[in-house]
Amino acid sequence: MEETNRQKKIGGLLQKDLADILQNSLRDSGRTGILISVSKVRVTTDLSIAKAYVSIFPSKFQEEVIKEINEQKSQIKHQMAQRTKHQLRKMPDLNFYIDDSLEYIDGIEKSIKGKEDPISNPDLLDKRKKS
Repeated sequence: MEETNRQKKIGGLLQKDLADILQNSLRDSGRTGILISVSKVRVTTDLSIAKAYVSIFPSKFQEEVIKEINEQKSQIKHQMAQRTKHQLRKMPDLNFYIDDSLEYIDGIEKSIKGKEDPISNPDLLDKRKKS
């Protein structure tokens, strides 16, 4: 089912503000050398739940950072509500997921450039996770 224009607009607004909040919270916690970005925000049709897909580089910190984000979910939602209080009546619940598309693409590139051929042997590529 395709997203409506309203869902896309709200998703874009949340994506921009979430990226800013997450980067600031990472900086405030004293963690350096980690790059975090919000690659996509999908909002349900009733605007009650927002799924945020987060890319974290370097990838060795992914699990640790996403755990911290989920622990601070209520504070992040409060900050988002303060920023969007003139655009949204009710702030959607936030769910955070790791966006693994960059690693998936990197795996494909390595397989194509390497000696092993994923076209003749498709078992070489990991199956992509669905979320």
